[in-house]
Amino acid sequence: QVQLVESGGGLVQPGGSLRLSCAASGSISSIKGMGWYRQAPGKQRELVARITVGEGSTDYVDSVKGRFTISRDNAKNTGYLQMNNLKPEDTAVYYCNALITTTRSPLLSGSYWGQGTQVTVSS
Repeated sequence: QVQLVESGGGLVQPGGSLRLSCAASGSISSIKGMGWYRQAPGKQRELVARITVGEGSTDYVDSVKGRFTISRDNAKNTGYLQMNNLKPEDTAVYYCNALITTTRSPLLSGSYWGQGTQVTVSS
C-alpha cells in the first residue's frame, strides 16, 4: 500500500505565502513524478504544477507561473509546492498526485492521490 499525506494548507491574506508538503510512504519502489492539482468550489480539478523525479523538469499552469515553485526531496519521498504572492483566486483544495511503482509491481506505475488540503486566500 502507498499513502500520500499533504500538509501546509491554511488561511492566508492576499500576497502571503504557504508551503505545501506531500509525503509518500508505504511499499514504494520508485516515484516517477509528482504533481499538485487544485479544485475550487464549482470548478473542475486542474493541474497546477508537476515535476519529474529523475531530471527534475517542471511545468506550471499559466496562472501560477512566477509565483509557485514545485520541488521534491527524493531521499524523503516528499514533494513541495511553495506558493508566493497568493491571490483570492488561488483558494481551493489542493491535492497531491504521484506516479509510483511499488515493491510488488516495480515495472508498472500507479497513480496515487492524497486527501487534499484546503488553501484559503482572504483578507
